[in-house]
Amino acid sequence: MNRTLLTSFVPLALAASALAADRPNILFIFSDDHALNAISSYGGPLAKVAPTPNIDRIADEGALFQNSFCANSICGPSRACIQTGKHSHKNGFIRNFGNGGFDSSQWTIPKALKAAGYTTAVIGKWHLNCDPVGYDYWEVLPGQGSYYNPDFLQMDGGKKRYSGYATDITTERAVEWLDGRDKSKPFFLMCQHKAPHRTFAPALRHLDAFEGVEIPEPPTLFDDYENRSRTLPTNEMEIDRWMDWAYDLKVRKDERKGVELPKPDRYGTPEYNRMDNDQRKVWDDHFGPLNRQFLERFKSGKMSEKDVVRWKYQRYMKNYLGAVKAVDESVGTLLKYLDKHGLAENTIVIYSSDQGFFLGEHGWYDKRWMFEESFKMPFIIRWPGKVKPGARPMELIQNIDYAPTWLDAAGLEVPEEIQGRSILPIFEGKADDWRESLYYAYYELGEHNVPQHFGVRTKTHKLFYIPGTDEWQMFDLEKDPNELVSVADDPAYKERRAELTAEYERLRKLYDAPSYEKYAPKKK
Repeated sequence: MNRTLLTSFVPLALAASALAADRPNILFIFSDDHALNAISSYGGPLAKVAPTPNIDRIADEGALFQNSFCANSICGPSRACIQTGKHSHKNGFIRNFGNGGFDSSQWTIPKALKAAGYTTAVIGKWHLNCDPVGYDYWEVLPGQGSYYNPDFLQMDGGKKRYSGYATDITTERAVEWLDGRDKSKPFFLMCQHKAPHRTFAPALRHLDAFEGVEIPEPPTLFDDYENRSRTLPTNEMEIDRWMDWAYDLKVRKDERKGVELPKPDRYGTPEYNRMDNDQRKVWDDHFGPLNRQFLERFKSGKMSEKDVVRWKYQRYMKNYLGAVKAVDESVGTLLKYLDKHGLAENTIVIYSSDQGFFLGEHGWYDKRWMFEESFKMPFIIRWPGKVKPGARPMELIQNIDYAPTWLDAAGLEVPEEIQGRSILPIFEGKADDWRESLYYAYYELGEHNVPQHFGVRTKTHKLFYIPGTDEWQMFDLEKDPNELVSVADDPAYKERRAELTAEYERLRKLYDAPSYEKYAPKKK
């Protein structure tokens, strides 16, 4: 345990009656589907070709958690975990669709902070199928929202369309709120971006940001799915078979007359349809020549199936990383705002994303699985005078820990119903009893044909169960970091599996997890 990460600390016993002005501001910058491998401070394979200098600044001036995870790797449920500090089955928002809206009558972190004297706001992506509650101000995207010329739902019940790019607009709206807020109170601001979520559409100024750059391929791009669950080859998120030509890869139907491309071809190009003529010209000037070049090469018959996959991967990654660039710029804008207005020293700044994302690993895009690329989520925190710059904690944390951390920083009591823990004792050097394992649960009903599964992860191993096929999967993360061989039935791991199974059952009991049948897909 590094006992020097926290140089001073707000005592947990801080009286609730303490002056609100003495409490830290909290700026939570949140993106969607931002994989660790696309954040250069995490040191992944893309760090050199796609740096994120502003996010890296938070890491350099604060702490970057090496073992940060989500409780349920899907957009809405992850956000509900953050709002409540509870696992999905306890906060009631278990999946994106089909379970109604988020129950905002329950305890939530903005309501608690507001009652304690904070001024609160959420701006950007919300995705909880209800109006935000507990915020003095909110302005949010409807559903997933749009990248170009997006609509924002307003507190008065209206809807307003802004001209421009969603990431930029979200940042501008956040800055405007900061300028106009009640400055006699500390603030809690959730600035939440749509990017880099599918459809991976960059700001127009970044369309050519990676032109001429060869994006490194992951070693598992052509995974054969052997030695693991029989469900893996049936997943509908392979770059090869499931990336849509227009929707994901920006090759519109009207551009490919006379060229029969492999399926799928189910969608149009919604971001293109929202643009004005000037915006479309920039888009066409960029993608038009590149698409013609690809189509001519494809039509010539000189591209193998693997060549096509590699082309798709490069197109996907350049668009995804282009979308990340605007998010990183947003972080820079907000950090400069804090500096300019003398707010940096007393503001906790956190950068995170709702889960990880597959960037070609296992041949996939999307998330959902308990595999590392999807399960891990970034968590980078700066608190001048409190968190030692450059810290790299190894403790296992989860998004249910965010709410109790914010309560702790504000000197507030953590309700018994909260299942997460404050991470602040980690910085203080008082976390000798920190958890040794994490619980995971995925409840979606077959979206992308990924089955429901439930598991446990320690620092070195992972075990999860797939009820639909009655399969156990287990991975030795030290010997097999790419998770290519399940050792669940390997006699050499018999004792380890028994230990993990016992820990899994302990966590299910601790968190009062429901039976597998309660939220299982209905049999046809």
